[in-house]
Amino acid sequence: MALVIEGEERIAAPLQKVWEALNDPDVLRQTIPGCQNLEKKSDTEMAATVVVKIGPIKATFNGEVTLNNLNPPHSYTIQGEGKGGIAGFAKGGADVTLTADGPEATVLRYAAKADVGGKIAQLG
Repeated sequence: MALVIEGEERIAAPLQKVWEALNDPDVLRQTIPGCQNLEKKSDTEMAATVVVKIGPIKATFNGEVTLNNLNPPHSYTIQGEGKGGIAGFAKGGADVTLTADGPEATVLRYAAKADVGGKIAQLG
């Protein structure tokens, strides 16, 4: 089961501050739905715990998040993959692009794709 999400948001902060926030695990955790924990292992790798609920099934996925295609402070690709035991697996990623909108604002554009498999995918 694949899910594709695209969109953009205007953020009232300068480009560099938005870039720094998107590389801060505490801030990034708040942008990932269901993310319970995000721990930085290196500049481009993090360990994640994400809780997903589809229908009556709630599963906890433990996995890895990596940042690729880094072009500071303009873009990167974030990818993640996790296992949820008997519930199945989840993997996905997003291309993120930042564009200055004057000196005090930034437009964040994203294109994300997520896939789940196993028992949890049968419910979607």
